[in-house]
Amino acid sequence: MGWMNDSLTYMSHEPVHRKYHHGSATFSMIYAYHENYVLVLSHDEVVHGKGSLVQKMPGDRWQQMANVRFFLAWMFAHPGKKLLFQGLDFGQSEEWNHAVGLPWHLLDFEEHAGIQRLVRDLNRVYVAEPALNELDHEPGGFEWIDHNDAKHSLFTFIRRSRRGEIVVVLVNATPVPRSGYRLGVPEGGFYEEVMNTDSSLYGGSNLGSAGGIPARPQESHGRPYSIQVEIPPLATVYFKQRAV
Repeated sequence: MGWMNDSLTYMSHEPVHRKYHHGSATFSMIYAYHENYVLVLSHDEVVHGKGSLVQKMPGDRWQQMANVRFFLAWMFAHPGKKLLFQGLDFGQSEEWNHAVGLPWHLLDFEEHAGIQRLVRDLNRVYVAEPALNELDHEPGGFEWIDHNDAKHSLFTFIRRSRRGEIVVVLVNATPVPRSGYRLGVPEGGFYEEVMNTDSSLYGGSNLGSAGGIPARPQESHGRPYSIQVEIPPLATVYFKQRAV
């Protein structure tokens, strides 16, 4: 619940103000391994006038849905198992009402169908990539690349499997795209873009790194290799390291 409350409070701020609340988005990693946590977005947060997840997000309609998309992918990459409440998986517009059924008709609209496709693919990638699930409750499964870039509201970190497989995660909590951003990585190889919440498949603007990019022996973020990536607006991107 601590992760949920801190994260939803962070997400409720306008992106231009998120840099002043950067610590609330990183605080969970201070205690992430004290217990075996489940990250939950519970029904308590979408009833009794609190509004739906979409309604909690700032900005125009496009930005609200983009916020939902990048937040869900950030959640799936964060250490800990995951639990979504019904309706969150397709971006239910209004808060949940126990007296009526879920508004499945919203899937006739592409913005909601896109979120449903995103959650489907997040589940698929989470299961397929051991780096995202094997060490959810062990410190060896997570490492920050940069958690101090409050100015740009960027978060970058590494997830690892027991065998050392790597998924690099980049979160951009602002609607400002950034071109040619050099991101430090621990090893060489090709970094395949296996998840991008800004994909047009999910309702985004389709900005990305052309499916992946090779690492170069150029130091960045205190690491011997780096990749130069295109950062989409209000988006979370996963890069899977593959040998070349």
